[in-house]
Amino acid sequence: MTVSVEFEPTEGGMALSKAILLYQSSSRGRVNGDGPAFASIHPVEQQPGGPVIGAGAPLTRAHLRRWSQALGRSAPPEILPANVLVAHPDVLAWWVPEQVRPAYFDITRPTPDLKVLGQRTTVPVPYPAHLLIATRKTVYVVALPKSERPCADTPVLHSPVLNVFITGALCWGNIAKPKGLTVAAIAEYERAVFDSWSTHPNAGQDRSITGKGGLVRLWDGLAARWAKRFPVSRLKPFEGLTVGQLIQKVSA
Repeated sequence: MTVSVEFEPTEGGMALSKAILLYQSSSRGRVNGDGPAFASIHPVEQQPGGPVIGAGAPLTRAHLRRWSQALGRSAPPEILPANVLVAHPDVLAWWVPEQVRPAYFDITRPTPDLKVLGQRTTVPVPYPAHLLIATRKTVYVVALPKSERPCADTPVLHSPVLNVFITGALCWGNIAKPKGLTVAAIAEYERAVFDSWSTHPNAGQDRSITGKGGLVRLWDGLAARWAKRFPVSRLKPFEGLTVGQLIQKVSA
């Protein structure tokens, strides 16, 4: 087999050296990963026109062990802080305790009855405890019923943060996206969620809380009275999911 491929060199002096090809029966017009499969491993030859995949041999368990060990060495172990729930190459999940922190409001169409948020302002307000789940596509933001480390069966609630879609995904706008899914990037994700300007609720967000007035008036009331605790009882359940179910859903 001779197949040309494009390859972009990586940092650290690494070079493309092997290719693994996966085969499966396509009977009934589908390949779904459930039936019998075969894999082959191929050398990659560096030629003037670019890397070329050479003839292969069946992939063995010895190959898998050797490459698993090599991949493990490229990802050194790290000690996880107590707030991290999941640390995986494809998903990072952690919780944030309830706290009073500065919030940035620049409401697009303020109404005359707003006491504090009628103009662009930065004001301290109480946030409920949150669960943040970063994936390779975005970061999901939901609230927690209690300010304590959640477990897999802890129910999740809609977040009152204005920059969050009803699906739980952050509305990035012009916010810079953090690079990577490492513990070191947690602070960047939290700044993206909590330190960005809030201009309006996203579609459906006002239906994520109980009571009258909507999210903007809820935040305005909290800011006006210098509240120290967020009224978590006003947050509706998020799709009836638990922490474990939500992590599974967004990482699928």
